[in-house]
Amino acid sequence: MRMKRTPLISLLLFLVVIVSGWAQRPQPPQPLPVLQSPEVNPDNRVTFRFRSPNAKEVLFAREGEKPVPMQKDDQGVWSVTTDPLEPDFYGYSFEADGVGLTDPSNPLMKPNLLHTQSMVHVPGPASLPWEVNDVPHGMIHHHFYRSGVVGDNRDFYVYTPPGYDPRAKQLYPVLCLLHGFSDDARAWTVVGRANVILDNLIAQGKAKPMIVVMPLGYGAPEMVSRGFQAFRDDALRRRNFEKFREGLLKEVIPQVEKDYRLSRDRDSWAIAGLSMGGAESLLTGLNALDHFAWIGAFSSGGLSEEFEADFPGLDSKANAQLHLLWIACGTEDFLIDVNRKLRESLKSRGVRHTDVETPGAHTWMVWRRNLATFTPLLFQRSAH
Repeated sequence: MRMKRTPLISLLLFLVVIVSGWAQRPQPPQPLPVLQSPEVNPDNRVTFRFRSPNAKEVLFAREGEKPVPMQKDDQGVWSVTTDPLEPDFYGYSFEADGVGLTDPSNPLMKPNLLHTQSMVHVPGPASLPWEVNDVPHGMIHHHFYRSGVVGDNRDFYVYTPPGYDPRAKQLYPVLCLLHGFSDDARAWTVVGRANVILDNLIAQGKAKPMIVVMPLGYGAPEMVSRGFQAFRDDALRRRNFEKFREGLLKEVIPQVEKDYRLSRDRDSWAIAGLSMGGAESLLTGLNALDHFAWIGAFSSGGLSEEFEADFPGLDSKANAQLHLLWIACGTEDFLIDVNRKLRESLKSRGVRHTDVETPGAHTWMVWRRNLATFTPLLFQRSAH
């Protein structure tokens, strides 16, 4: 009997050792609580949170504002709460010990080729043009092509309005809408909410149904790799603008004319943009009045202030071709001075234009409102 029990005793001892070993193994760490960031409070204050127990300093940077310090709690979570914010979309980021970071708790992103940020939506009433409403929606089409002018592969986006039918006989006016420096071709839809704004304005009868073409804005792609310092290189700056204009007129527009039901009458063509795109809309539009009768420039950046060289031969004769030249800038924008000088130059040459100055800095909060104000003026009998 003793011999028969030995295997059973050995098995029990073996199991004891195994269980004891499992008990002594380090247990996997418990998952950390999920952070809610951002948290939009009922009074429109917004709380941002970021977990980094070992960081010595974390700053919070919101679009258009200077960075402010965040406070750390005993769990290693840094937080900051803003003052009440106007309903809108805001870009923001964190800076932990000098390293810029997006918010890992927030999937809503603001794409950018140099400084990607997170975004927070502070909801507002349905009357705001960038809020999604229960109205007919247009479509966004994504195109790819090889640019012989620039020598690279690139893309552009096209918005077609609600009810657009490629088989119908109706022809639509066209707005070429240009992004700013460090943005890519998605900027006006993903960040600027251009398609939502157009959907709402068209549904309200405030804007005419139109096709919107949103190309990549770099005639010289090395502009991006060199950062904002690239604008100090006058030869590169000029080549960027000239090649962009050439690519738009010779490659993008012919492709759009081939693929979409649009009017080829210059009275049905507009061009507008923000920052670098604002300069491109002026440099392209005012030097190609046979193509564009409506021009808008929002916070134009990259102009040299050598206006006579940039716009050779521009004088009061252009008024007969221009239905609208609309130049806007925020009063707190660092580019307000050059925009005022441009308007004075146009005035001295007798070129009719609309001056627009609004509160705000060099931000999308200004440009969304610019677009919502500008597009209802387009393709009317007379906007002046």
